[in-house]
Amino acid sequence: MLAARESDDMADEPSDDVQAVLDYLAELDRPETHELTPERAREATRALRGDEPVAAVGAVTEQVVLGPARGIPIRIYEPASDGPHPVVVFFHGGGFVVGDPGTHDASCRLLTNAADVAVVSVDYRLAPEHPFPAAVEDAYAATEWVAAHGDDLGADLDTDRLAVAGDSAGGNLAAVVALAARERDGPDIAQQTLVYPVTDFREGEAYASYDENGEGYFLSAADMTYFRDHYLDSWVHPSDPYCSPLAASSHADLPPATVVTCGFDPLRDEGVAYADALDAAGTPVTHRHYDDLIHGVINMVAPPLDVAGGREVIDDVAADLDASLR
Repeated sequence: MLAARESDDMADEPSDDVQAVLDYLAELDRPETHELTPERAREATRALRGDEPVAAVGAVTEQVVLGPARGIPIRIYEPASDGPHPVVVFFHGGGFVVGDPGTHDASCRLLTNAADVAVVSVDYRLAPEHPFPAAVEDAYAATEWVAAHGDDLGADLDTDRLAVAGDSAGGNLAAVVALAARERDGPDIAQQTLVYPVTDFREGEAYASYDENGEGYFLSAADMTYFRDHYLDSWVHPSDPYCSPLAASSHADLPPATVVTCGFDPLRDEGVAYADALDAAGTPVTHRHYDDLIHGVINMVAPPLDVAGGREVIDDVAADLDASLR
């Protein structure tokens, strides 16, 4: 396993710009996510995004593709460079409850440009209206559609140029799609990018990072309980590998992975555990650990939330994608 930064590096406090964001959010005196209804939580999440696009790309289009229960809206970002391009199917974070392609517009634009890839952002169904496994079904169906319609996207998928990526809940979905593709003889995925992913609903708060980072760092342990309780409507689900990818019986024969973890993140340790599981099974993995960053930083890349480390993460995973897809 390539450790781009040592996973046991520990900063005493978040970076200065992360702390500035935390101070700004504290001054807003916003309710905690877990104190809101899902509808209000979605509104609050949308309110944090900037008013202007963070970067221009070649083109942005939207369409709806066939899904298992309804049409799945997707947003397609194309680079300005001449194609055909590799394609990254992107799943947004938000605890399976909040978020949409709009909340992740900035990170998708920056990734499109940094990796010179087409990014397909998937608007999968959200809980609690659509609990597990609805998001998984949509994520996999969207990936199948992209794999079958590369020509329609102006993409080159004939030579291992398809990847899946996501942050937080979206990182979970990217990992699960990679597992499902292996089990179902599905699309050929060349790389999986998992940015501070949810990997283990079985253990949850048992990880030390929940105790260390459970309050005060944007995502709280109470928020994770809120998300879990909305996403999972049965006690049997946490042990399902399509819910908790760390529970898979094997992590061999999976696409090469980049796993991002942040020092001040409740999800840090389960991300580390997933990187270790992939490595132990012989799956190539690059573990990129950012000891002074927090959960959510790839969306904190434009005013009023502007963290240089968020752009650093995007640039780093873009470099890994470029190495895998070209």
